[in-house]
Amino acid sequence: MMLKTKSVWSPIKKSDGIRILVTRFRGRGMPSSRYHVWMPSLGPSEHLLKHGQQDKLKWSQFAREYSKELFLDGPVDKKCKTIKNHGQKFTLRLLKQLAKSGTVTLMCHCDEDQLNCHRHVLKRLILSKKI
Repeated sequence: MMLKTKSVWSPIKKSDGIRILVTRFRGRGMPSSRYHVWMPSLGPSEHLLKHGQQDKLKWSQFAREYSKELFLDGPVDKKCKTIKNHGQKFTLRLLKQLAKSGTVTLMCHCDEDQLNCHRHVLKRLILSKKI
């Protein structure tokens, strides 16, 4: 399985495969040539992101809350009696399958060497047996 993470501002390489921007905000002036697909629903909520950036949460709390957010039911689930979306579960499964047959790179605006970044939490979640 080839699932990677990097900064959207790092040099673009063929070995990146499918480059997916996983942030709520695309960023002003960012050319769409920096990524193949933008999936804002895989980024932390605006509320959680703000609290994380203001250091109102410890990193472990942020990571835990972000993981929970990815599986929250949305309004459409209230309209369905049997089949539920359960948040981003199916999107995460799709990324896992794509990474089995090719390279998928999850990207955000953080620096390349930033360890406390949601893209690493997302990668671990996709690789886990939870999805």
